[in-house]
Amino acid sequence: MFDTWGDILMLPLMALILFLFWAALTPFETLGWWAGWFGEKIYYDDIPSDGVVRRPQSNACSYVIFLSGIGRVSGHTLSFREQEFLRRLARRLNCSVVIDDVFPYSVNNLALTGQPIFARLWRWALKRKVEGPALAGYLINIRNLFQVAISVDKRYAPIYNQAMAEVLLDSLLRYQYVPTSTTPIYVIGYSGAGQMAIGAVTYLREWVQAPVYVISLGGIFSSDPGLLAADHVYHLWGTRDKAQIWRYLMPGRWRFFAASEWNRGQRQGKITVIRMQDMGHTGRGGYLDHKEAPDGGIPYIDRTVETIAGIIEASASDPPLQAQPGEEPRTVERLT
Repeated sequence: MFDTWGDILMLPLMALILFLFWAALTPFETLGWWAGWFGEKIYYDDIPSDGVVRRPQSNACSYVIFLSGIGRVSGHTLSFREQEFLRRLARRLNCSVVIDDVFPYSVNNLALTGQPIFARLWRWALKRKVEGPALAGYLINIRNLFQVAISVDKRYAPIYNQAMAEVLLDSLLRYQYVPTSTTPIYVIGYSGAGQMAIGAVTYLREWVQAPVYVISLGGIFSSDPGLLAADHVYHLWGTRDKAQIWRYLMPGRWRFFAASEWNRGQRQGKITVIRMQDMGHTGRGGYLDHKEAPDGGIPYIDRTVETIAGIIEASASDPPLQAQPGEEPRTVERLT
């Protein structure tokens, strides 16, 4: 009996050891990019535009880059909700170029399913996530969450965030963006990609002359220099978004650390928190839920589209909407 119970207890211990070993190896991808092991190539899949999203325009009024949540394996495996959100946003902003082919969890935009060594593993995990058992598919989420941690870690963040900024710039150039123009850039970071968006802005804004804004859609992020580097940061926060509890794990987001980038940005009026009434993080009742709202109103996805479109249109003509001083979170109520 002892051996049986001993074997059972060994299983979680072995899982924990493997988890910690995996976490310890995570920085090597970033360090390998910095060392030049992967070359300078930035990868992307040449998929034709659907005529709405990724539509090049020579006279675009703005460029909008969407960075997806942690459940993706490439820039082209967006969920149905994400795809529908981008189609509706692109139609609403008919003079903007909306870009959706960036994979924010890779230093060179290389899809997990295209990696030379572990591609088979990630294809298997993606299949399990779609067909079941879904638990096996969460390997993708764990792997991408580790990349978010790298973007937060002060030891590796400057390297990873610079790499991500190069990916964003390359994506802009592929859609005819002119770095010397004044056409504004908006980076939308959904869920874990909120950190990727904010981290990359620190470097991206050094390479373009136009204003660069970050829109965090239920974003999970730390107190990062990008909060001050961006022209303005808008954080859309659902009142039922349980994922926002992650902010308590980021000491720089605590009011106690008055000198942190988050608190300085709030005092300088560079951060606006917008409450999305009754919205959760994902799935039914989430920001991108396309079904009728529980209260019988318009779908949450349309409310999210209208809020983001309003931010983009307002910032193009007026100074950024600023939150008033007060206790954290400082918020601006909107009719959502």
